[in-house]
Amino acid sequence: MEKDRYQRGLDIINEITVTDNKEIGTHMDIVAAFKDIAPDLESYIVEFAFGDIYSREGTTPQQKTIATIASLVALGTEPQLELHINVGITIGLTPKEIVGTIVHLIPYTGFPKVLNALRIVKKVFAQRNVKMNDKEMQPQQ
Repeated sequence: MEKDRYQRGLDIINEITVTDNKEIGTHMDIVAAFKDIAPDLESYIVEFAFGDIYSREGTTPQQKTIATIASLVALGTEPQLELHINVGITIGLTPKEIVGTIVHLIPYTGFPKVLNALRIVKKVFAQRNVKMNDKEMQPQQ
């Protein structure tokens, strides 16, 4: 059973991870960074977070990622936010969806957290060569 959870989690991580740009952090980079002091972190991330939670039915990967991005903005956890904005791009969220999710949080989390998050979005978009087209940038009437 444990191997099934691990493999299921690893499969999901591999599906949502950018591998062609070594400057972009991944979930497995986190595992490697803390293996010396927290070797069990790998099972928490791979088996629990992805093998159990992320693999649950009921929401799409895009919906899960939007929820994750919103939560990370609210918490102000910018390194993890950067990772999940990359996930969003990889799984097909549009720039408008990512920015819209974050801007939507202004009344709930405040301007400082949203502005910090948008700074991370700009960084990730630049790294990934993601552009918002003029139509996406127009305010809704």
